[in-house]
Amino acid sequence: MPILNWLTRDEDIRTAQHVPYRLLEEVPDLSAGDGGAGNMLIQGDNLEALKALLPFYAGRVKCIYIDPPYNTRSAFEHYDDNLEHTQWLAMMWPRLELLRDLLAEDGSIWVSIDDNEGHYLKVIMDEVFGRRNFYTSFIWQKVDSPNDNKVPVTPDHEYILCYERNSERAPFKKKADLSILESYRTSEEEPRPHRDRLVKKNGANSLREDRPTMFYEIEAPDGTMVLPIHDDGREANWAFSKAGVEKLRRENRLVWKQRERNGETVWVPYAREFAPETPTRPHPTILLDVKTSRQAKAHQRSLLSSVETFATVKPEQLIARVFETCTDRGDIVLDSFLGSGTTAAVAHKMGRRYIGIEMGEHAVSHCAPRLQKVIEGEPGGISEAVGWQGGGGFRFYRLGPPVFDEEGHIRQDIRFPVLAAHVWFSETDRPWDGSGDSPLLGIHDGRAHALLYNGILGDKRPGGGNVLTRATLALIRDDIAKMDPDFDGPLTVYGEQSRLTPATLDRERITFKQTPYDVKARA
Repeated sequence: MPILNWLTRDEDIRTAQHVPYRLLEEVPDLSAGDGGAGNMLIQGDNLEALKALLPFYAGRVKCIYIDPPYNTRSAFEHYDDNLEHTQWLAMMWPRLELLRDLLAEDGSIWVSIDDNEGHYLKVIMDEVFGRRNFYTSFIWQKVDSPNDNKVPVTPDHEYILCYERNSERAPFKKKADLSILESYRTSEEEPRPHRDRLVKKNGANSLREDRPTMFYEIEAPDGTMVLPIHDDGREANWAFSKAGVEKLRRENRLVWKQRERNGETVWVPYAREFAPETPTRPHPTILLDVKTSRQAKAHQRSLLSSVETFATVKPEQLIARVFETCTDRGDIVLDSFLGSGTTAAVAHKMGRRYIGIEMGEHAVSHCAPRLQKVIEGEPGGISEAVGWQGGGGFRFYRLGPPVFDEEGHIRQDIRFPVLAAHVWFSETDRPWDGSGDSPLLGIHDGRAHALLYNGILGDKRPGGGNVLTRATLALIRDDIAKMDPDFDGPLTVYGEQSRLTPATLDRERITFKQTPYDVKARA
């Protein structure tokens, strides 16, 4: 597979390894609505924010949509969109790596881009996510009015590159389309909406010689045997195998009708189809039926009249199309270039949990006020289409201090749940969702993991409760038995020190790791 080389590539592909783990600190005054809704708005550098999310959300995000700077050589107020090509690649690579680690196995990532960097983005995403995981590219028509610029060609479209985390998991759904029901009808004999299709094949490859095995007799209601014959007398073939016809007969879906053919009344078989409860059709890759950039800007101005409109705002209908394709209610979605907050607003209205990351003051000036209006039930965008009436909430976070000091050791003021999440993630590559009320972090792949830290056992004396002794080991064993009474596997314990002999550790199948020295900032 070809790879893309640029001046600082070797350094850039290691950037994510050196990003410090930082705390996420809630700002209650900027949070709004129901704090238990599971939604997060984070202000800060998205590279550091993504690293901070890993211990809690690695492998849990169902859908990622991002709209990064396009590098169009025109400076926008909110993003430096005049980056030199190498800088742009250096910016994107580590962020894509961290986004990949956050993505669920059945998840997908969607990236809006235009011609300036679109083809280069495709190459580096092939490398980061795997070329076999490329699903498709969508084309969005972003304008709906004639362009009066005195240029021969105008850029009327943008792309959305779509990759799966694992191509074998196929997370996508078809598009709901009620117009399909128009082709179904009811009758006296069958009140359920239905349509009847010829069992005889028409069109291409419909002759006997095309598919000889599909030329056979079917018994009509009066006992006569019917062969597939075109109206012009040519021998044809059936669209169903013998087994398929028998299945139609068993399900009472083989319908016979009489019609005239060349002055003769003949029996003609039909396959009855009933209308689906939720009619769907495949999504097109050319998106002509969603709102445009002009309409999206008008919606944003109606919501945030006191602040400047983002130049690259996307319509809610476009993001909704993404979520309709690959997510369900309750799924986690993420946007690390949140901009004016469109992705979070759409997720909120559609009942998805969301994580939005935006740097600078416009996380406060644009994103938070917009989401507040969503909570209040604002009627624009997709609100009417999804029946949005308001409700829900989000928590606002800023990046706090690093978990580790300059020497790579744990900061003394780090609380147990923070370190527990990091230790669990380092050991298992899985997010931690424990309660933090026990030294036992969990059991994964036949191994238990425990952390003795910061007085978790209630002993606040120096070293007390943070030392592996027979007493603290007994407490850990008790918690293991509560979680899994049949567990008989090895145990990893982090603590300040161990007072058990090497022979005891070996006999108990315990791997002891000392804090802070054996707890490192995970690459």
